[in-house]
Amino acid sequence: MNDRAPQPGKPQDIQILGEKTRYVVVRAEAADTRGWLQPGSVCDLLSQHHISHAGIMLAEPPFKITRVDLSGTFLLSCFEGEGEVLADGGWKRIKAGQTCLQPPFVLNSLRCVPGKHWHFAWVRYRESREAAPIVSALSPLTGAQDPIPLRAAVEGLHAESSGDRSLAALHHWCELIHHHVLRFAQPHQPDSRLWRLWQRVEADLSRPWTLGQLAAITCVSEEHLRRICRKEIGRSPMQHLTFLRLQRARLLLCATDDKVETIAHAVGFESAFSFSNTFKKWIGWRPSEYRVSQRP
Repeated sequence: MNDRAPQPGKPQDIQILGEKTRYVVVRAEAADTRGWLQPGSVCDLLSQHHISHAGIMLAEPPFKITRVDLSGTFLLSCFEGEGEVLADGGWKRIKAGQTCLQPPFVLNSLRCVPGKHWHFAWVRYRESREAAPIVSALSPLTGAQDPIPLRAAVEGLHAESSGDRSLAALHHWCELIHHHVLRFAQPHQPDSRLWRLWQRVEADLSRPWTLGQLAAITCVSEEHLRRICRKEIGRSPMQHLTFLRLQRARLLLCATDDKVETIAHAVGFESAFSFSNTFKKWIGWRPSEYRVSQRP
């Protein structure tokens, strides 16, 4: 495996797999010539769901992967051991039985915990900035989910795409993989109180929302709102408010020529300075850098 070490300067992709790390991967396009994908198989049916690749990683330290501008939604489901994912500006521990969902076009980073292995299945999409992503206002960041179905589906797709290549079987495995992601990212029966809350908040992101106001809309105590948010979406209410603000800011940075200060106020930040610092921490770039990186 050819590892890539980080270079000084601007944020760059990092790929440190390590000698003991092993993986299987299926990619959608034979023309995708990235070196680490070459040992895998190819199934162009993945493209029907805009999936770039899916696989199973048996990661061992010093495993670390960073993608500065992930071009699609990323789901990771751990079935053994534990590791860490950089999300919402901090490292979050993901253990067996837990799943993590990352939105597109943000900094994405994974790493092993020193001295511990980390075994997980993953699915990575390739999405257009003009289309609605899989991740929505009610999509969880982390949560409990049985990882075995996804692992089995990826193993089945890899075996079929490396062997007989029956179109019916390939279609079956691809559908199961995509369904597993949608079941986590777009729950069919989300807590209706949270649905009403975040619908109200998204319509008025410039408002200086407080935890008390959010709890009042939901008709629960502040502590109870914290508990149901942690359970349903893997964030505190105020963290999710920040997530929604930054998602809107990303769209405004790409779709308008508004000044950074104007966008900061439009999504509820008191100053361009606090907006820029939060954007950098959560997304990986300063707002002005992000705007330049997204323009053709």
